[in-house]
Amino acid sequence: MSDLTGRLRRESRKITGPRAAILEILHAHPHPLTSREILAALPKDHCDLATVYRSMHLLETMGMVKRYHFHDGAARFELVGEGDDGHHHHLVCVNCSGVVEIAECFPDEIQKRIAQKNGYKNVTHKLEFFGTCPDCQR
Repeated sequence: MSDLTGRLRRESRKITGPRAAILEILHAHPHPLTSREILAALPKDHCDLATVYRSMHLLETMGMVKRYHFHDGAARFELVGEGDDGHHHHLVCVNCSGVVEIAECFPDEIQKRIAQKNGYKNVTHKLEFFGTCPDCQR
C-alpha cells in the first residue's frame, strides 16, 4: 500500500481517508469492481458514492486504475501497478457478472497482420470473453 500512497504523494495529491480506503479495497480484490461495489466494501458512512466517483476519476487520470466496460452498463476499475500497462483480458459470467482474469493474449504477429491488412498503425486491442461460470451452471 505504501507504493500506492507514494504515487499519490509524488503527484501532489492528498491521501484522504476515502482514497486510502478505496486503494485498499482495490488492492485486496483480484478483479475489477464497480463504484457501487467499492462503496459497499467501505466502512459504513465512510464516504458517499460521489466521493467514490471522484476518486476513481482521479486515480484513472493518474494511471493508477484502469476502467473496463463489460457491456452491462457499469464501469469497473482495477488497480494498475507502477510500470504496468494493465494489459490483460477477462472472462465474464453473463449471469452473475463474475470476472476471471485471463493472462493469455494474441501473438503480436496477429495484431500486426490485422493492422497491415487494413492500413492501420498503432493498433492495440481489448478482449473480453463472455459465458456462464461453473457456479451459475448448477
